[in-house]
Parts: sequence; structure tokens; C-alpha cells
Amino acid sequence: MQVPIYNIEGKEVGSVELAAPIFEGEINQHVVYLAVKQYLANQRQGTHKTKTRGEVAGSTKKPWKQKGTGGARAGHKRSPLWRHGGTVFGPQPRDYSQKLNEKVKRLARRSALSAKLKDNDILVLQNFSFDTPKTKSFYQILKNLGIQKNKVLFVLNNNDSKDNVYLSGRNIPNVELNRVNDLNTYQIVKCEKLVIVESAVEIINQKF
Repeated sequence: MQVPIYNIEGKEVGSVELAAPIFEGEINQHVVYLAVKQYLANQRQGTHKTKTRGEVAGSTKKPWKQKGTGGARAGHKRSPLWRHGGTVFGPQPRDYSQKLNEKVKRLARRSALSAKLKDNDILVLQNFSFDTPKTKSFYQILKNLGIQKNKVLFVLNNNDSKDNVYLSGRNIPNVELNRVNDLNTYQIVKCEKLVIVESAVEIINQKF
């Protein structure tokens, strides 16, 4: 499918071919759900921890005799029923990561890209660069494209991850920048507008 190419001034300067198997395939919502769930689960650190009655500080001496006090019996001061006592069934460190087949990940990514193109939320931007990092210049590009109020994901060439373009846009709210090789389904689904630089389109057509 042919889509227009825009320059940094927001003017149409040509067109580029988007590979049909990637951008015009069948949209599998369930596979997209699985990929997003796996990505979010893998972001969890799982370092939460509470102390049990065997881990909190305190004496194990019996506070008072078992019978005859008129009060409830007590074994020691670290009981969960007492203030500063241990926690019953509290969270413990665990691994939240999930596994997903690579073929399923690729299918989910293609489905997400196809959905974005179907909704006309993909823009192809002519290759550009900055001499020095300049956030103001990057924001002006967003205004020229009319997407300054949207959540935008910029897909850059693999060599552009630390250049002036990346440094110029990384601090703008609701703007995310990523390399082609690091592009994932969650980022595609989360953004409202997907902006792909022209050089990155060639890599997507070949690798995805």
C-alpha cells in the first residue's frame, strides 16, 4: 500500500510502499492482548516483601503465663495479632515474567501495525537530522504535522537511537522514541499516532 511521505514542515513530498503482509494483514486481537500482557508482566520487579512472624525483631519469651490472667493467651510478642508483629500471607518476592513464542510476538506486532494503518494513525516522515539537540525544533515538527496534542511514538532507524533527533524529543510529554529493532506491540497499541521515519520503513518491510 502506498502512503504519503511528509517532510518536517508537514508537506507531502512523495510516497512509500508499506508491505501488505505487515500493514494490511488480518488483525488478531487475542494475540495482541497476549503480547501486551506479557510485556507489562515482564516490567514488574517482583521485589515486594513483608516480614513473617519468624522474621520480625522481638523476643520469643512468653509474655505471661498461659492461664489465670483473665486475658487472651499469648505465645510471644511477634504474633500477627500484636502491634509490630509479623504479617500473615503477605507478599513475597516472585518472578512475574511470562514467556511467549517469537512467532506469536511477530504476529501481534503485525496485527498492531495493521490496526494503526486501518485507523489512518501512521505517518511516514522524511529522513531528517539536527546539528545540535533542540527540543523546540522537534516540537515544531509535531505542530507542523498536527499531532502535538496526541500520544506519539517515533520509530527511528537503528543508528539514530542516541543522535540529536533522539535527544531533542525524549523530554517532550506524550512523545516516545524507539529504534526499529526495539519496537514492541505495547508501544504501538498505546500511542495515538505512529510516526515512522523513511529509513525505518525499509527495515520494517524487510525484517518484519
